Amino acid sequence: MKKLLLLLILPLFLGCAELQDIASQLPNSEYGVTNTEISSGLREALNLGIDRQVNKLTQEDGFFKNELVRISLPPELQKVDQTLRSVGLSSLADEGLKVLNRAAEDAVKEATPIFVSAVQQITFNDARNILLGNNTAATSYLTSKTEDQLYSKFNPVISNSLDKVGATQVWSNIIAKYNNLPLASKVNPDLPDYVTNEALKGVYKMIAVEEQQIRTDLASRTSRLLQRVFSLQD
Repeated sequence: MKKLLLLLILPLFLGCAELQDIASQLPNSEYGVTNTEISSGLREALNLGIDRQVNKLTQEDGFFKNELVRISLPPELQKVDQTLRSVGLSSLADEGLKVLNRAAEDAVKEATPIFVSAVQQITFNDARNILLGNNTAATSYLTSKTEDQLYSKFNPVISNSLDKVGATQVWSNIIAKYNNLPLASKVNPDLPDYVTNEALKGVYKMIAVEEQQIRTDLASRTSRLLQRVFSLQD
């Protein structure tokens, strides 16, 4: 009754913006926590995913030695790889695979500011839906908000990275050798586009790994806020 009277009286003294701010701080009867807590908890979980998992991908071998995200060859280059190995050029084929992953590791450094901006824009309604969604709902939200922007950011960086890490030269050599082999069908794949898309898949996959841990492993909820908010979906 007191809360009802308070809500009836407050509009006489406060503006709309002030009322919305107060409402966000009131416990939500359906969830038992405030909208602000839910939003803050989801932001913290996503930021942990970015900090713990995405940053790992920027390290040397962050992609190449991670079975979950290592970039393999596109279908049109798999036959190139097999043919080179069959004629004694395995070391060249190995180097070609490694440099693709090196380019992805280099480009992912551009992702963090874009992710942080998207996380900051999570609304109260977004947060409630994400919290009660499936084990990768937050990652799916982040994907929908950042994928196009990240592709546009990654693609030129990947192109430059392919040059910087020597991938362009390595693959020009590989493709030239393959195309000169008798009976070989000519190939000329769009490596920047392929590596960009594979790098994006890897980034989102690692964020999903962290999200699933927070949702299912109590020990991964390393703050009181995470414990309080994610207990609602247990």
